[in-house]
Parts: sequence; C-alpha cells; structure tokens
Amino acid sequence: MGVTHHGRTYRLDLADPTLREWTCTVLSSDPEEGIVLDRSAFYPGGGGQPPDHGVLLWQGVQTRITGTRKGDDLYLLPAEGDPLPPPGTDVMGAVEDDRRSKLMRTHSGLHVMCGVVFRDFGALVTGGSMEPAEARMDFNLPEVPPDFKARLEELINAEVVADRKVVTKVLARDDALALPDIIRTQANLIPDDEEEIRIVDIVGLDSQADGGTHVASTSQIGRVQVVKVESKGKANRRVRVRLAD
Repeated sequence: MGVTHHGRTYRLDLADPTLREWTCTVLSSDPEEGIVLDRSAFYPGGGGQPPDHGVLLWQGVQTRITGTRKGDDLYLLPAEGDPLPPPGTDVMGAVEDDRRSKLMRTHSGLHVMCGVVFRDFGALVTGGSMEPAEARMDFNLPEVPPDFKARLEELINAEVVADRKVVTKVLARDDALALPDIIRTQANLIPDDEEEIRIVDIVGLDSQADGGTHVASTSQIGRVQVVKVESKGKANRRVRVRLAD
C-alpha cells in the first residue's frame, strides 16, 4: 500500500506526476467518509507535502476536492455543500495545475537543499513543511558559518543550474535500506510494515526515501531564495526558502 495502490485506489500521482486530467470510476461515496476512486492523480499529502486540490466532473456537475483522508482507502474530501457522485459513476478528475506544479518544484528544491547541506555541512533533517513556492526545513547543525545563508543559496542554485535529473524508483525494503545514507532525516520515518520503498534520486547529489511528487530535473525548480536562517535550539537550525518566480 502507498507505492502503487492505497487500498482500492491506483496511485496515478506517483505513476505519472505530470498527469493533471484522467477518467475514473467512483467506488464509494459518502458525505462523512469522502469519495473513493479506482484511479486517482490527487496527491494525498505526506512527507511535508500538502494534498492536491481539484475537481471531479460528472454528468454536467462539478465536485470540488479540497483535501484527503487516509484510511484503509484513500478518501477524497469534497467541498462543503458540493454534490457527491454516486458509486459506479464515471467521472473526470482534474488536479489544480498551478498548486501541484509549485509543490513539485518546492519539494524538489528541498531535496536539493537537503543534499547540499548533507554533502557540505554533514547535517541531517529534523523537520520541515511546505506550501506552494515556499517552505522551511530544520537541520541538526550545531555550528553555522557566518556566511551560511548566502553560501547555502549559492550552492543550491548551482545545483539547480546544473540541470541534474530527478529519477524515482521502487525497491524492496531490504535493498533500499542497504543503500548508504538513504535516510536523510535524523529519525527513520519509514513504517516498519512497508515492504517496498520509493527512492527519489537527484542524480549525483541526493538519493533518499520519499513518497512525494517531483519535477524531472533540477532546472525546472527555478531560482531558490534562502529567506531566513533561524536558531531553534542548541543544535537545530531552521532554513526558510521560497521560489523566486
């Protein structure tokens, strides 16, 4: 569950993160539980990346999707008051492109920053969150050079300009965990019962376990601005970034 399917839903969002429109069938529909589709390109949220927004179109009707809930199935949450397509209805799904595209660029930008900080400063991630085009990431970094903010921004954007490929693959748990430094967070967040692990590899820079959506190469991220570096404890540093465009 989680790599190709979540419950009864096939994860189109991970199979093709560029997909924005698709046809599918409603498996269940409930005003409290939400809507379950047989195929969905809505990213359900996780790993700091928020869920997608979008719509379902059916029989001349529109149902806005404003979030998700994970359980045995992947439930899409409709906007309050919107009609629900009955089970068995064929619908067209559409993900809000601007939001998803910015989240993909932002998420990949965070992986670039993670790779740079690990490579050049030896620090692991202790936390993070993102919204479209802006994010923050925390690092276990006791010592911070005086020029850290400017230097980090320069290093990140050098990797963006380098146009490194971003490749995803799914490995058996033991094979994935055998890879060196595949866990870039201070705590291992991979569930114990996860038999397959998805790897996101920024070729030549950063390779780590991750379940989010990403761009195909670092040049698609665009310029990254390091907005602020804050101290959040004796050894914890919070870096706030945003996309320049």
